[in-house]
Amino acid sequence: MPKDIEQLYARRMKRYTTAMRNEKPDMIPIRPFVAEFTAVYAGFNCQQVTHDYNMAFEAAIKCAKDFDWDAVVANMVYVWTGLTEQQGTKYYAVPGIDLDADTGFQYREPPEDEAFMKPDEYDSLCEDPTGFLYNVWLPRVSGDVVAPGEPNTFRNNVAMLKGGIAMLNYFNAFGPQIERLTNECGTVSAIAGILKAPLDILADKLRGYVGLCHDLLERPDKVIAACEALMPHLTHVALSGADPDKNVPIAIWMHRGCVPFISHEHFKSIYWATLKPVIQEINSHGHQV
Repeated sequence: MPKDIEQLYARRMKRYTTAMRNEKPDMIPIRPFVAEFTAVYAGFNCQQVTHDYNMAFEAAIKCAKDFDWDAVVANMVYVWTGLTEQQGTKYYAVPGIDLDADTGFQYREPPEDEAFMKPDEYDSLCEDPTGFLYNVWLPRVSGDVVAPGEPNTFRNNVAMLKGGIAMLNYFNAFGPQIERLTNECGTVSAIAGILKAPLDILADKLRGYVGLCHDLLERPDKVIAACEALMPHLTHVALSGADPDKNVPIAIWMHRGCVPFISHEHFKSIYWATLKPVIQEINSHGHQV
């Protein structure tokens, strides 16, 4: 790494982490959320950066070089639909396939009566979250994966194989991308790891927002039990991808589990009550959210 780039990176890292720790940096760090802007600036459309992560990586590098940003996410679009398409995932609308090529990818939530988890399945989720997701949820969200007990298909076998290969390819590509941000741009990779609140998992991926709203009123004890069952798994996911040097924070995606999507009371008694212990456990390992 050239000396000037090395010094620039050190200044930016100190500035960014100082601010993230609620201390006073030498100046306010710039850490933009620019998503598809990186594509437009680099001369790509949304389809290209969403369906080819190498283009998304190049867009992030170009912006990091051209703008005086202290930190940026290694792939600002982040969702690689090449991976989700390998398993026939239903809940993404893909630019250039389901949407106009210049429109960012979208989440598609099924109708309430077609939710990926039914209202009477809370106990099954609580008893074995991993088993429920693999055996029940995955076949419902995929157009190719078949449920246990159903006749096997060639597409099922290929989807599982391609999905695993695609995930390894994508996640293993982040190391070299972060090295490029560091060595070519002097820019800090802004996050490491991922965290979502248990209630957001229920709303986003399982019951859907409308279904969850009904559940909060009709079966709140089941909702709390499900959130508690998910807590150790979400903690593990967050820590498994955390920065080993404990510099950059674990990112939290906050979606519809907060006010005004739910009431203040539900936020306090369920959302925050099952998220706070996760954050405290992460903090006990020396990591910041």
